[in-house]
Amino acid sequence: MPNIKIKYFTDKIDKLQYIDGKSDWIDLRAALDVELKKGEFKLIPLGVAMQLPEGYEAHIVPRSSTFKNFGIIQTNHQGVVDCSYCGDDDQWFMPVYAVRDTEIHVNDRICQFRIMENQPKIEFEEVSHLTGECRGGFGSTGKQ
Repeated sequence: MPNIKIKYFTDKIDKLQYIDGKSDWIDLRAALDVELKKGEFKLIPLGVAMQLPEGYEAHIVPRSSTFKNFGIIQTNHQGVVDCSYCGDDDQWFMPVYAVRDTEIHVNDRICQFRIMENQPKIEFEEVSHLTGECRGGFGSTGKQ
């Protein structure tokens, strides 16, 4: 089991918990009260910094209820924190855009993360033709 060192920037948020058997995503919380007007962008501090093990990265995404509860969208859609972002002042943030006036309070659960192994080293081989079936379109529907 990987060991992750964590630094908290405030004592006003609940400590992180891994709840075995329920989900392998871990909730992150707002570390400050934030008011946003419709159309505003802000970086919301999450109150933590972590030292991830070598070869791992964290993927940060909104919770399923974040848009409904707060009317915010994560502007990078998925944040990725690699293991080199591990300094004493490397607090994690969630970049958000408000689609309505909203308030987020300290300790509100606004996003979640999971730890993933880095992609293995790959090489690209350029070819003239691929051998898979041509579906002739866009995405899984095959339609444009």
